[in-house]
Amino acid sequence: MSDTRRQKKKKVSNEVVWREARELVWRHRRHLAIGFALMLVSRLAGLVLPASPKVLLDYIIGQGRTELFFPLAMAVGAAALIQAITSFSLSQIISITAQRAITEMRRRVQAHVARLPISYFDSTQSGVLISRIMTDAEGIRNLVGTGIVQLAGGLITALVAIGVLLWLNWVLTVGILILLMLFAGVMAFGFARLRPIFRARGELNARVTGRLAESLGGIRIVKAYGTEKREDRVFTRGAHQLFRNVASTITGTSAVTALATVVMGAVGVLMLTVGGRAIAAGEMTIGDLITYFTFTMLIAAPVVQIASISTQISEAFAGLDRIRELLSMPTEMEEDRSRQPVGEIVGDVVFEDVSFEYNAGSPVLHDINFHAPAGSTTALVGSSGSGKSTLIGLAMAFHRPLTGRVLIDGRDLSDLRLGEFRSLLGVVLQDNFLFDGTIAENIRFARPDATLEEVIEASRVAHCDEFARSLPDGYNTIVGERGVKLSGGQRQRVAIARAILADPRILVLDEATSSLDSESEALIQDGLKHLRQGRTTFVIAHRLSTIRSADQILVLEGGRIIERGTHAELMAADGRYRELHDRQYAWEAERFLNPGEDFTPGTEGPATPRLRIPRATAL
Repeated sequence: MSDTRRQKKKKVSNEVVWREARELVWRHRRHLAIGFALMLVSRLAGLVLPASPKVLLDYIIGQGRTELFFPLAMAVGAAALIQAITSFSLSQIISITAQRAITEMRRRVQAHVARLPISYFDSTQSGVLISRIMTDAEGIRNLVGTGIVQLAGGLITALVAIGVLLWLNWVLTVGILILLMLFAGVMAFGFARLRPIFRARGELNARVTGRLAESLGGIRIVKAYGTEKREDRVFTRGAHQLFRNVASTITGTSAVTALATVVMGAVGVLMLTVGGRAIAAGEMTIGDLITYFTFTMLIAAPVVQIASISTQISEAFAGLDRIRELLSMPTEMEEDRSRQPVGEIVGDVVFEDVSFEYNAGSPVLHDINFHAPAGSTTALVGSSGSGKSTLIGLAMAFHRPLTGRVLIDGRDLSDLRLGEFRSLLGVVLQDNFLFDGTIAENIRFARPDATLEEVIEASRVAHCDEFARSLPDGYNTIVGERGVKLSGGQRQRVAIARAILADPRILVLDEATSSLDSESEALIQDGLKHLRQGRTTFVIAHRLSTIRSADQILVLEGGRIIERGTHAELMAADGRYRELHDRQYAWEAERFLNPGEDFTPGTEGPATPRLRIPRATAL
């Protein structure tokens, strides 16, 4: 089974999401408990002011008990002070707890994503993953932050208010409760419909963000080909899809809010008719009715608040659903638990009947067999799409064979712990990726504890030291995102120095000198020759002159090894390798004799000149 099929996403059930939400709340239970206690004190203190009209009208004014006026005023003032203190403390404790939970979730998701198989990254935009890590985690503030506390506080206030209302007039209160129960049923139905829309919003946002990140990352290509308007259209189309989704949720939540307003209006009509008749019949006092009004508002406000918070919590569950879906995917580290430790290796590599496919039914490699002894250099040659990079990916355990085995020192690579194995690799890929940091930090990437002297020594071997020292900040020069502030050749030298400092047992060189001119290439070849000593090395090179000294050369076509041997043996065989060599030699001779012409280099020999530019005007 291929990696792509093996990593199909698992469907996450509502039960799983609810369990994740409960676990999230439970992890922060102490801070939430303090928050609930503060919220309860705040809500109880908030009942003093609504209850004061009855005392003022029925006792102080109605019965002339003026001695109660000062205690009542003090009670209202004290209650307001308590509310202010508890509300401030609540926001500090709960808001910080929410931010801590968001940070922990982001760290957890990032750590999980970084350990997913390479096949997942091949099929997923980086912007989508960034959205999953940064945006989806934001919603959980409503589960462990102010959202759930406000929801609980609203419910507690409503329950206390209902108790007071039943005491004042149970007939009127029963009618109000029937209206509120109908509203709650409609609201539950509405939010059940809204949750899939919120989930789709997160996916749309991730898609738009992913495309935007891709466009900005390739801004030089966009500008070079003048495709700004096309990128505008692509982004606008995604932004409009996102807008329509947001508009749908706004319509839904607005409908719920409007319904809440209608329900509150119906409650008001009911209070005026039933309450007015109760006062006329002497069953209620004016103070009772005013107090009833204020306590009814204590129910109305939480109902509207619950409608708003429920929307936020639905959005939080949608984000949690997407996060849970991602976290349910098995990582390479989880699979490593059942594998054997690697220990020390000498670097003996064997491919036994290895076949591989990215997509079912479309094989990329067929029955690959070869032996790379420890300390030897194996070069891979072939036209584009012949399977060279895929073979290297299997050697680095980026993929698993569909059939056959890759053996390291006689042990099946699929039985070894990937983390330990990859720590023994040194890699210089064709895409010489550098991080936005200093030259020294990029060279130290595999060994952050390396001394400056070790960094400089590795740089000297890679001929990186000479240009690094010429920069204003030397090794502390910031290279920019993807090393954009350095030339292609400089980036490649830094990547080679990084591999040298890693001191690997197995070295992978994928077009390691492709960005260098002839003079720089000659210098780098000396460094690479030093680096290859005592290490098992795999080299992909289109310049066949760079692999003459390889212990064995494998010629791949159509995912199969069609020739193998040393340079001299393959030249004598007069086969595909000789054909590639002669074509490239002819191309290099043509380029030397006609330096003003623009050719496209490659293993297939010289391309037809696309454009003839006089040497004096060449860029």
